[in-house]
Amino acid sequence: MSEVKVNKISPRSGTGLQLGDSGDTITIPSGATLVNSGTATGFAAVDWQSTVVTGATHTASANQGIWINTTSNACNLTLPSSPSVGNQLIFSDFLRTWGSNAVTLTLNGSKYQGNTSPAPVYDTAGETVHIVYSGSTQGWIPINDGAVALETPQSYSIDYLVVAGGGSGGSVYNAGGGGAGGYRTSTQSGIAGNTITVTVGDGGAAVSSNSAGNSGSNSSISGTGLTTITSTGGGGGGARNSAGANGGSGGGGSSGESAGAGGSGNTPSTSPSQGNDGGDSSVSAPAYAGGGGGGAGAVGADATSSAAGNGGAGTASSITGSSVTRAGGGGGNAQPGSSAGSGGTGGGGAGNSAESGTGTSGTANTGGGGGGARQNGTSGAGGKGVVILSMPDADYSGTTSGSPSVATGVSGKTVLTFNGSGSYTT
Repeated sequence: MSEVKVNKISPRSGTGLQLGDSGDTITIPSGATLVNSGTATGFAAVDWQSTVVTGATHTASANQGIWINTTSNACNLTLPSSPSVGNQLIFSDFLRTWGSNAVTLTLNGSKYQGNTSPAPVYDTAGETVHIVYSGSTQGWIPINDGAVALETPQSYSIDYLVVAGGGSGGSVYNAGGGGAGGYRTSTQSGIAGNTITVTVGDGGAAVSSNSAGNSGSNSSISGTGLTTITSTGGGGGGARNSAGANGGSGGGGSSGESAGAGGSGNTPSTSPSQGNDGGDSSVSAPAYAGGGGGGAGAVGADATSSAAGNGGAGTASSITGSSVTRAGGGGGNAQPGSSAGSGGTGGGGAGNSAESGTGTSGTANTGGGGGGARQNGTSGAGGKGVVILSMPDADYSGTTSGSPSVATGVSGKTVLTFNGSGSYTT
């Protein structure tokens, strides 16, 4: 093998210099050191550091490999400033302790997976993370971090309406109407990648033969990063000398030899309130009559000497793009010749004063209370509840279960209406 000894190689003309030809192997012998005093391109070398990082903070340089030991404390790792395209960084869990003390990245003016916040957190024991700088648009991108998950999940506002199942009316000659299901609406922040579990409560089943009404079932939304919202089922209507049941809205009371008070609404207590009390029944023979079930927007009416109580009105919402009233209370029952109570606006069912008549059921998926009926008839069942979610069109993921109806472009929002239980993944 021939050998050429010189101190400097310069191009004969121009500024370009080539070593060897395509297909050649250029060998750097063991023990030799390459010193880069300029700009090197096309190299992907990572310089693993001999010192293990144990401190609470550490600032990385481009193209480093870093062992991080978080046995004693968590670590905040600051990424290189002013990185260039192709710069890379590898950091690894030295003693498999990141599950107890995590590594949090400070972005130092750059983006991470296209976002500037939140700060990425790595908290999986034994993880090794390899990131490469792609440029100012997307910034640092992990090419290996376990599942290559989105480490900078973005939050957005989700409006919700949660209505529980309504209570059924009672069945006796002075039965109370069923209370509406609890009604709750507000806004929360949804975090991308989390699942919202939706439960839609059933209405209370209809009754006959001198029975108090059944209360409805709860509706709810829950999930990681969310405050769980539970709306309580409406209280069942009372039957002969009994109070209406407590619930989201209370059932109407039923008198006889003694008075029957309306059930309490907003039970258990929430702020803001999810419903109202049922109406009282203090009417003596011969004009027996039951109180109206409470509604989301108003109390159930008390029975009078000539009429049963009307169900309380529901509450309107425009979450679906148009105003819809839901969660009206059920009307009470009265003896023949007296007026039965009407159902409250928003799906409440009317009572029935006929000897063998049937109370009107609450409207399905409004959470309306059912109407009361006489002992030889059948009361109205409570209406099933509903859960509605609304989020910006641009943030809608399209991932659902339970077959909700989907409406897009509602003032720039996508609206999911769950008439049964299911889920939505943000």
